Amino acid sequence: MTMATTCAQLCLRCRSPLCSKILAGTWQYCTQVRHCISVTRAPTKISNGLFIRENHTTTQTRPKWKQQMCYYNDLTAKYLTTEAKEDKYTEDLSRIDVVAYESPVLPTRDAVPVTEKQPSLDLDAAVEFSALEEISEEAAASISIPSAVPPASTSLRDYVDKSETLSKLVQLGVNLWKLEQRPNVGSMLLRLDFNTDVAPRLLFLKDIGVEDTRFGYIITHNPFILTESLENLKARVNYLKLKKFTSETVASMVSRAPYLLNFSVKRLDNRLGFYQQQLNLSASNTRNIIARLPRLLCGSLEPVKENLKVCEIEFGFKENEIQHIVIAVPKVLTANKRKLTQIFDFLHNTMKVPHHLITKFPQVLNTKYLRLRERHLFLEYLGKAHYDPTLPNYISLDRLVSLPDETFCTELASATVEDLYLFQKTR
Repeated sequence: MTMATTCAQLCLRCRSPLCSKILAGTWQYCTQVRHCISVTRAPTKISNGLFIRENHTTTQTRPKWKQQMCYYNDLTAKYLTTEAKEDKYTEDLSRIDVVAYESPVLPTRDAVPVTEKQPSLDLDAAVEFSALEEISEEAAASISIPSAVPPASTSLRDYVDKSETLSKLVQLGVNLWKLEQRPNVGSMLLRLDFNTDVAPRLLFLKDIGVEDTRFGYIITHNPFILTESLENLKARVNYLKLKKFTSETVASMVSRAPYLLNFSVKRLDNRLGFYQQQLNLSASNTRNIIARLPRLLCGSLEPVKENLKVCEIEFGFKENEIQHIVIAVPKVLTANKRKLTQIFDFLHNTMKVPHHLITKFPQVLNTKYLRLRERHLFLEYLGKAHYDPTLPNYISLDRLVSLPDETFCTELASATVEDLYLFQKTR
């Protein structure tokens, strides 16, 4: 009765639906306590915030009931003094009312004497567990959590920790940031299985002589080799060996031209035939230029045809001169047309070098235009720009473009490197 009187006084101070509800529940509880000496019910035990029913019989004495009444009084005062929103008061209080109505005996802080054996909780037999229920360490360790793979991302970096294939490719030296910029390559790599798709092709490359350190370069530039069938890859390697390319040459060609094995045998045969017929080369010379520049079998033929026409029509080289230039410097076939024209124009029209000297030293067509220009102007300033073999103090075109600055200055210009650098600043 003292608890009910206290609640009534509190509610007079705070006339709200919340306090009225507390008063009603408290008054009903006190009425039940007065008429009950002992109760045989299924009490409610609180464990980790969950209400778990237990089936046992207990006899509560009067001191125990007084302790429960004090506990309920403390609980009521706690809800009255909390500065929370009204909707949370209503939610929490409704939960208290349900417990009070279901069982007049509220849980205490002390353990209730147990007269019957409690049923054991079988974790294995449970269908599902509550997020707040305590379980053993063994049961916690047995819980499997599926890996969370991002459903969508603009970068393969988010999938590396979740995909075995991507993590192994990174270890091989593959640059994923380059591959993710290419359409559909990222999704293709995520669908591949390392053991069944990637590993067999890596073993094949190793068997034909490709170094392990080249795997990352090959896959970075040609990830589609991982989708080629092993039968096709073996057939293309066998074709190259049939054309008398050695095993070491084939391995070198594949390492430097990653797309080489993606082309069919028919296309490879057509490319070899094109260069042999277009340049009127022997089989040995054809193998020589292909082995030194294997990307001739992979790239487009249009730049090659255009450069051949430029050399013949614009530059005025004869067929045998073009043949000699290509055998010595195969890069002329794939060089940038503007750069090639700029170098030839400076050699022939400014430096007055005739065609036969350019043919004799074709490496000059593969040099940097700025280096060629600065060194010629420096020699001309010193009065030593003599490129005719019949003149005294003749300077070879090959040495002109191939020597480092120190050697060029001391051996050809008879000057110091400082003189060269000072001259370059004045230009």
